[in-house]
Amino acid sequence: MPLEERVAKVEGILEQMDKRLSHIETELKDIRENELRDIRRDLNNRSSWLLGIQRSMWITIILAILTR
Repeated sequence: MPLEERVAKVEGILEQMDKRLSHIETELKDIRENELRDIRRDLNNRSSWLLGIQRSMWITIILAILTR
């Protein structure tokens, strides 16, 4: 097999590998974005619960002090 054919074959293989890696990178980026979105949503939900609990604690403490 001549050298030019071998080089052409290797170039074809490299192009296929490049396409596959690009596809994998795109999928990983999508997965990361989805996971980050889910994490942000969870943190927002938890922070709202935490703020609600803190407010109710402050109200309870203030009412306890005022009603003494």
